[in-house]
Amino acid sequence: MTQTQLYLISPLDVGGEFPARLERALAAGARRHGDLVTAFQFRVKGVDQHEAARLAAPLQAICAAHDVAFIVNDSVALAKRLKADGVHLGQDDGSPKEARAELGREAQIGVTCHASRHMAMEAGEAGADYVAFGAFFPSATKDKGDAERPEPELLQWWTQLFEIPCVAIGGITPDNCQPLVEAGADFLAVSHAVWGGDEVAAIEAFAKVMRG
Repeated sequence: MTQTQLYLISPLDVGGEFPARLERALAAGARRHGDLVTAFQFRVKGVDQHEAARLAAPLQAICAAHDVAFIVNDSVALAKRLKADGVHLGQDDGSPKEARAELGREAQIGVTCHASRHMAMEAGEAGADYVAFGAFFPSATKDKGDAERPEPELLQWWTQLFEIPCVAIGGITPDNCQPLVEAGADFLAVSHAVWGGDEVAAIEAFAKVMRG
């Protein structure tokens, strides 16, 4: 069984001190276990592509230096402009097939599937490289209101039947992640749990649960 890894999602504000914080978080992950953090999602809202590209540049360089995949949230066009490692698509952001045609064979394409087995299977058939289930817990970044919450069993079901990696997302912290790790999540996508406080302490706390 593969070990669960961390997939960091940026806060909406990635200017100012944030590049230094990202560097510290990735360095902490590498110190504890070389492969603890393997992906970073660039998620900004309400800025034009030019500004997004300016904000992305230092973060992309930091990820490259740490051999961490740089994934753009929602925008295939921005992912293409940045020559990012991949794109993460919501249910309204187009199909993995279209993204693959734009970004090429090597791109990592992920799809949000909420609590739906059907959506996940469709995403897999359309060529997604990973599927994301959530929100597992109440989340500051993923406010889905009354959206159905998946149970850890969903991860177990997926990993037993399919080769495509699965990501657990939504309100995940070092205190509540154990059942998701045990259920076989390939990645835990985390944002507020890391950036809402001391990022190095948070990475250490996740490492303790995920690697013992």
